[in-house]
Amino acid sequence: MSGRTDGTTAGAGGVNAGVKTAVNTAVNTARETAGESDAGTPADTAKKLRPARTNATKQKLFEASMELIGERGVAGVTVDEIAAAAGVSKGTVYYNFGSKSDLIAQLLRHGVDILLARLLSVRDDSADPLAAMDEMIGQAMDFMDQYPSFARLWVSENWRTPSEWQDTFAELRGRLLTVVGAAIDSVAAVYPVDPAVSRGSLETAIFGACFVVGLDRQTYNPERTREQSVAAIMASMRGYIVK
Repeated sequence: MSGRTDGTTAGAGGVNAGVKTAVNTAVNTARETAGESDAGTPADTAKKLRPARTNATKQKLFEASMELIGERGVAGVTVDEIAAAAGVSKGTVYYNFGSKSDLIAQLLRHGVDILLARLLSVRDDSADPLAAMDEMIGQAMDFMDQYPSFARLWVSENWRTPSEWQDTFAELRGRLLTVVGAAIDSVAAVYPVDPAVSRGSLETAIFGACFVVGLDRQTYNPERTREQSVAAIMASMRGYIVK
């Protein structure tokens, strides 16, 4: 018993650090894509001279657009309406983001940045990688609680083919799956797991469940607790472990 405990503790420290590294990489890549890296054209550089202001504007636009999209869907919302709801000028929106399509793409990236930051907030000193994954999924549920319209937009557009933002979704999906996959690897490094279960399918199942369970709770079952939602998603992960 003591040998298993020592192995679990030693293994978890390394693999949980690996999860945090994966999340850091995903967050940094998302920020670079969103225009927060050092490289770029002179025009890009000029825009970055006011990073705090730009980020504050992006957050206002994100919250306003999520509220409007939640009410009418992405096709039923105009740039003028988003700008007015955010309290910024339409010119500011076009200056920072270009077209409506580009604005939505950047807001999708911004939303994933927020989600990744919450996943990054998970402590990496847990002796049990299952506990770390449980906490990570809890953070995802908290994000769905705060931004249910983002989950609706993700679910409605992510699997639409063709989608105007298909490339953006593919990129962001890949970053989030990297984090989920690293968490699964953390568990597999410590616990015996079922080799018959496809690791990629499990990764996708947990990823999709975070959006669907979180959104279903918001829309149809508000009486369900955060803990119940997390436990339901974690059931598939616990089933991966060989007893």
